[in-house]
Amino acid sequence: MNGRRAEAAQNDSRILDAAREVFIADPGAPISAVAARAGVGIAALYRRYDNKEDLLRELAHDACKRYRDDLLLALADAGDPWTVYCDCLTRIVAGRSQGLAQRLAGTFASTPEMRALAQDAAGLMEKLHQRAQKQKVLRADVSSADLVILLEMIMLIDVVGSPAKDALRTRYLALVLQSLRAPGAGPLPGRPASPDDLTARWRAQQP
Repeated sequence: MNGRRAEAAQNDSRILDAAREVFIADPGAPISAVAARAGVGIAALYRRYDNKEDLLRELAHDACKRYRDDLLLALADAGDPWTVYCDCLTRIVAGRSQGLAQRLAGTFASTPEMRALAQDAAGLMEKLHQRAQKQKVLRADVSSADLVILLEMIMLIDVVGSPAKDALRTRYLALVLQSLRAPGAGPLPGRPASPDDLTARWRAQQP
């Protein structure tokens, strides 16, 4: 790779990393905030993405792919059921894949490919969830949609800007996991979240 191509690839990486940080905190932030955080000129950003919506779509697509890959890895693991489940959620929170995808839902017009990828990931999460419940390690009165919302909440700890935010996410995930382990300390109020609760944001910007 020559010097110019290497610099372009480095800029691409910086832009995407900066965009994750900016849009996790505020999906409505201007694209200029991404350029400033990445330390590149706005022209360099527009050479790669025509507009903010293109950048959001790329971020969400990448996040959904990483989320799906984490779930596939867990479903292929025949180890201790509770450890497999906890390790999967730990990877998802560390990578902020699912939380970012859900956070960006409804902020851009998704493509058929994007919707198919999101549905595939949702199906895998449901499969992992049901497997853990059948193995009696996950309490029976929570839904996979409940878990998706909880993971997004934990991911949003980024917003506080604390230097200990990674450790805090790990701490609160551990706390959530303790409450999720079967049989549970007691009944939960209200109904579990449903797939419709999750897809409402995605439907907001359908073409």
